[in-house]
This record gives sequence, structure tokens and C-alpha cells, in this order.
Amino acid sequence: MRPRKSLKDLLLIHELAFILLVALAGTAGGIGIQMWDRASHESQRINLLIQEIQQTRGDLYRQMKELFDAFFLKDADAEDEYDAYTVSIRNHFNNLTELAVGQEELDAVNELKASYLAFVMETSSIFHNQQKLSKEALQQSLNTGLESGVFNRYEAISARAEKLLTLKQQELKQKLDEAKQRSILVLSIPIALATLLFLFSRIFLKRAIVKPINRILHATNEISAGRLEHTVPEEGAAELLTLSSAINHMARELARSQDALVRTEKQAALGLLVPMLAHNIRNPLASIRATAQVADSTEQDEDTREALQGIMRSVDGLERWTSSLLAYLHPLKPQPSQTSLRHIIDGALVPLQQKLLEKSIQLELPAWEKHDDHMLTDESLLEQALYNLLLNAIEAIPNYSKLEVHADIAPESVRIMIADRGPGMPFTPDPHAISPGPTTKRFGTGLGIPFAFKVCESLSGSISFSAREGGGTLIELELPRFHQTE
Repeated sequence: MRPRKSLKDLLLIHELAFILLVALAGTAGGIGIQMWDRASHESQRINLLIQEIQQTRGDLYRQMKELFDAFFLKDADAEDEYDAYTVSIRNHFNNLTELAVGQEELDAVNELKASYLAFVMETSSIFHNQQKLSKEALQQSLNTGLESGVFNRYEAISARAEKLLTLKQQELKQKLDEAKQRSILVLSIPIALATLLFLFSRIFLKRAIVKPINRILHATNEISAGRLEHTVPEEGAAELLTLSSAINHMARELARSQDALVRTEKQAALGLLVPMLAHNIRNPLASIRATAQVADSTEQDEDTREALQGIMRSVDGLERWTSSLLAYLHPLKPQPSQTSLRHIIDGALVPLQQKLLEKSIQLELPAWEKHDDHMLTDESLLEQALYNLLLNAIEAIPNYSKLEVHADIAPESVRIMIADRGPGMPFTPDPHAISPGPTTKRFGTGLGIPFAFKVCESLSGSISFSAREGGGTLIELELPRFHQTE
């Protein structure tokens, strides 16, 4: 079984998961903001490039106007204004060079700049030779050479540059759309994970905390109402599992204490009642038996004698039952002495020899020469307990059967095994039974097995009963080899 996690660990994992989700969401948002900022800067840069190109073209138109004003309108300030526009256009080209990114943009700016320089050189030549040229030649040079040639070439180059920047704007827009889609996807991942974490947290809290706590509360109510057999399912977090286990252990201990208290009270009541009943029963029993024994003579017919003997057997059975009941209720105080296990088992078998012969039972005993079987125990009590158990086995098994007695002697303990091939026990002996157990024998008292339980308990041992494979019963007594008196 895997170890359960504690609430502290589970809450830590839960908090770390939330922190991870916040980090993911923050990272996704940061990436989106960074991508948007970069795209915004790029769009602004391209717009500035287009604006600079358009301003350069505008200044060029104005420069052309000043040129025409100087030649045709004889404007004295036209040349100065022409030079001012030249400075302005050079500044625009410097800005274009600074804003250009990539070789393709630099090439377009340089080509545009070269075209403008060709225009400046052409206009400078016209300014220097204006006195030598006739009006018709000057007009042709301005209209044909300058406007139709250099200026148109500049316009074509400028249009290509603007087209290049327009394409870049379109690409940037496409990239922004893709970035937007990616951002939505990236942001949807933390949202989906947060949803899953929420559902998992709800299920987890219900399964690992809420339900176990409800079951614990229900169990405490049941136990407080006296239903000590109720148990709490041991599930949930480690702390709740430990709490459930402790409550179940408490309920078991309370049930044992309650049973022990009831058993003690009933035995105390029986201890007061049984001696008085035994005294009141024994006196009339003795009179009945004496009368039957006196009446039993050879002068009586066979039926009468058989009835009288039946009366005496019944009286003897009641006497044995009364004596056994008194012995069972009387507190046992072991008196340990040095003895041997062989001596105890032989002593228990001596009064049973006649029954063994009558049923032709084969008896198998331990090989004593192989063991050191010395013990410190109450010989009389253990012998009486073994006698009761062996008597039950002999009376249960059929004729010509085999009864096995084995001993397993260890340095500190002794294990005695009695195995038979009878029909098996019709009930399971209870060492804590309040009253004597059931019996299947005609004159049985039902006290043999309870008395054996009581002897084993007084000698700090234990006794168990189990069914043998193939039929029969196996009785095992586990006792300390050297009983320690208190």
C-alpha cells in the first residue's frame, strides 16, 4: 500500500501548482506584450520611413519650384530657399539611413539618395550655366532633361521604396495576426490548466478531506450512541487516515472493555448465585442417589434395576456438573512447581486408559528421549486442562481411530498439539464467553473447554482450535516453559 500524503504536502503541491499557473500566465502575457511592443515599434519605424520618403519627395517638389522661380520668375530668394531644401532633404536621408534595417532597406535608401544626388548635380549644372543658355535651351533642359529624366527616375525609385515598405507593413500585419493567435493559444493553456486544477481541487478536497471528515463525524456519533461495532473507513489524507485508525482502535478497546465489564459483572453474579444453588441441589441429589442405591438389589426385576441405575447416573452427572461449575467460577491461582511435560501428559491420560481401550483408539505420543521437557508450571491445573481436552477428543472420534499428541519444546516456551480425526467441532470456542459452551455429550457439562481456556490464561498461555484438512480438529496450547508468579 502506498504511503498517504499529509495535508501539509498536499496543500504545498496545490500552492505550487497555482504558482506555476500564475508563472505560466505571466510568462504568456509577457511574451505577448513583448511581441506586441516589438511589432508596434516596427510598425512605427516603417511609418517613419514612409513619412521621411514622402517628406523628401515634398521637399524635392518644393526645390523644383524654387528652381523654376529662379529661372522664369527671376526670384532673387529662390536660390537660397533651394539650398535650404537641399539641407532639409539631406537630413531626411540621414534619418532614413538611421531608420533603415536590413540590407534591402539600406539599398533602397542609397538608391533613392543616389537619384537625388543626380538631380542635385543636374540642377547645379543648370545654375552655373544659366547665363550661357538661351531661354529655349534652358526651358528644354528643365522640362526634358530634368523633369522628364532625373525627376521621373527619382519618382520610380521612390515608388519602389514605398512599395517595399508597404509590403513590409503587410508582412508585419500578418505577423501581428499570427502573434495574436499564438498569444490567444498560449494564454488559453494556463486558463485550461487553471480550470483543470479547479476541478481536480474540488474532487480532491471532496474525496480526501470532506468525505473522510463526514465519515469521522458520523462514526463519532455512532460510537457515542453505543454502537461500538461501527468502524470508520481508513481513507483520505495521512492525518485523517491516522485519526480514523485511532478512532477504530478506540472503539475496539471500548468494546473489549465493555465486554470485560459485562463478563466480570455476570461472573460476579454467578459467583454469588451458583454456590447457593449447588448447596441446595446437592442435598436432595444425595438423598435421591442414596434411595436409588438402596433400592437397587438383586431382588428387583431387570427394568427396575436399569431405571434405578439411570437415576444414579443422572444424579452423578448433575453432581459432576455442579462440581465443574464451582471449579470454573472459582478464581484460579497457579502454584508453579518443577515438573516435566511428559509427567503432566501421562497424568492426564491415566484416567482415560479405559476409554482408549473401549474404542480401540491408537495413541501417538511424543518421543520424550529427544527432548528436555522440564517445566516450571502448575502441574495440577495443566493436567486437568489436558484431561478435559483429551476426553473431548476421545469421545468425538470413532472407534479404531488415531489420536495424536505432539510437543514442540523451545528454550522459553512449550507448544502442545492434540490432533484427532473426528467430525470436527460443531461450534467455535470463545475464550471470553460469559457462560459455559455448548456440549454434544449426553452427560457433558460444557465446561471442559472454558476451563482449559481459563487455565491457559492463568498460566500466561493461549489455546486455539482449528479444523484439520481431511476432517478432525487440531488443538494447540502455547505456554511459557517457566511460569513467573506475580
